[in-house]
Amino acid sequence: MKVLIANDSFKGSLDTFEVAESIEKGIKKANQKIEIIRKPLADGGEGTVKALVNATNGQIHNVQVIGPLGDKLDSFFGILGDKKTAVIEMAAASGLPLVPEEKRNPMVTTTYGTGELIKIALDKGCREFILGIGGSATNDGGVGMAQALGISFLDDKGQEVGFGGGSLKDIKRIKLENIDNRIKKSNFVIACDVDNPLCGPKGASYVYGPQKGANEEMVLELDKGLNHLGDIISRELSINIKNEPGAGAAGGLGGGMMAFLNAQLKSGIDLVMKNMKLEDDIKNCDLVITGEGKIDDQTIYGKVPFGVAKLSKKYDKPVIAIAGSVSDKGYIVNKYGIDAVFSIMNYPMYIEEAMNKDKAKLLIESNVEQIIRIVLL
Repeated sequence: MKVLIANDSFKGSLDTFEVAESIEKGIKKANQKIEIIRKPLADGGEGTVKALVNATNGQIHNVQVIGPLGDKLDSFFGILGDKKTAVIEMAAASGLPLVPEEKRNPMVTTTYGTGELIKIALDKGCREFILGIGGSATNDGGVGMAQALGISFLDDKGQEVGFGGGSLKDIKRIKLENIDNRIKKSNFVIACDVDNPLCGPKGASYVYGPQKGANEEMVLELDKGLNHLGDIISRELSINIKNEPGAGAAGGLGGGMMAFLNAQLKSGIDLVMKNMKLEDDIKNCDLVITGEGKIDDQTIYGKVPFGVAKLSKKYDKPVIAIAGSVSDKGYIVNKYGIDAVFSIMNYPMYIEEAMNKDKAKLLIESNVEQIIRIVLL
């Protein structure tokens, strides 16, 4: 019997590699003879760089860039085993966890550091880019990123506008003369499953602004700023991004990447699975085990277990999912290719106990062991 392990992380508890290792231990406890293929995954958000670098024998590069508040911070990106593809998580340079809660303010936070990561990767010879844009602290429409790549955004006095979503309203002209010419020779793909437009009630500011520290007044101003940016881009570049699905991702960074990098938006999990050649592993296994921290009715919208199950059903492979918790609505996944789903919390306990690293590992091991014992009956 051959089992493929293809899981996401249990966020706040175990990373995707730790989860996969614990699943493997549980399988081996049930039967040492089972052959295991381990492919820890991510969906374009946190963990994408490490997952793809590990799967392709690539390399992590540690660098310093400008953080969301304008100060220097330690960051990283990956170059895949082909030596030409860079994989970048914007959260590593412009992410919400990088900003203390009391300082969160999308009026001032910038994506400049994300642009610096792209520039450094260009310097290292990369011309193919996978850009994961989940978990942003920003609402600047990608203007900061573009500034790092040589694009200027000038106010009515011909001066460069400042950082943050609060400065978008001041933009009067976009100057492309100093753009990094290597961008035109590169291919950019955004790994993202968000389909929000740039602005409006379902746009970046209204939907995601509050979690980044915006109050109601800020949300209105941020939305007006993105609307204004969209108009300027349409006028200056003849590109209409305002209503493009995904333009509102990461505070408008999705739209900025479409406009300034000619980037294409693709399903995060599909992109990761393709680069990890997961389809070949699925073809050659007997059982697939996937999972994530919480399985609920949102799992079917591009999350790792959904993507894995969809691909597995192409080859009629059975799929079992494990999770830290499963909501009442989570069992909807049974209609989308996941044959059975289990929570690792198999007796009453506080969530803090279940999320403890050592405890979570033991819970995964013991539950997976019992699942495999049932499969082998």
